[in-house]
Amino acid sequence: MVRHIIPNNLNEALNFLNEGPFHIMAGGTDLMIQKRSTAGTPPKFAKDVLYIANLAELNYIKKDEAHRCIRIGAAAKLEDIYNHVDTPALLKDIIREIGSPGIRHSATLGGNIANASPAGDSLVALYLFDAEIVLLSVDGERIVPIKKFITGVRRIDLRSNELIKEIVIPIIPITAYKWYKVGGRRADSISKVSFAGVYLSNFGLVADIRFAFGSVSATVARSIELENSLKNRPIEQIIGDLPRILEEADKMISPIDDQRSNKIYRRKVAGNIMERFIKNIA
Repeated sequence: MVRHIIPNNLNEALNFLNEGPFHIMAGGTDLMIQKRSTAGTPPKFAKDVLYIANLAELNYIKKDEAHRCIRIGAAAKLEDIYNHVDTPALLKDIIREIGSPGIRHSATLGGNIANASPAGDSLVALYLFDAEIVLLSVDGERIVPIKKFITGVRRIDLRSNELIKEIVIPIIPITAYKWYKVGGRRADSISKVSFAGVYLSNFGLVADIRFAFGSVSATVARSIELENSLKNRPIEQIIGDLPRILEEADKMISPIDDQRSNKIYRRKVAGNIMERFIKNIA
């Protein structure tokens, strides 16, 4: 029989995790769908379930001035993150388009990361910001960059006795950002293609530029090499380099056919979005 454990505090949760494998559940907006059976029947879980939504030690959003970052607890709700004054504007725009208000009041950023879906909208921003995932177990803390934590489709570097403690988002200077989400409808939809881009301009030069795609490969697609080739160059020169940029950006992605779209459409849309982003750097 599957057990359902509701720990009273974080230490108790870690001790349970150390006893054996668990499904860790906070909002459950992804996990309940993955484990659902036929209509009208409860989800089927192969392992015991550990609920962490009630753990105050994992429910926080705070600005760390000393380390120039935002720290978000794994159980912090998306709606709370959206309404927090210190949440980066790009992440706010993305959260606004994740699911319905009911989902955002239950779902967590930690769960969106742990789900490791190629269509996870928040992941695109977290990759751009070089976010780090703080993992916790009875053995102590472990910090892993998000690009290494997510290893594939629904695959993460999480040990059986670990849980996600917090997400660390570095604060970076930005002149402007852009977020695109292409879905089957304007709201409450799963992305066919998503894109986030940021840049910092200084006296006509692009000092920093970052961009990434979601839903077009097994994980978020980002090329540090391509970004570095554009830094500290005049804006006009970057725009003039658009054919090469589009060619290199196309190499970043490996879209597939699925029930939401096809790879030809995804590749074309990704190219159009990238072109629009570069042409609108100012």
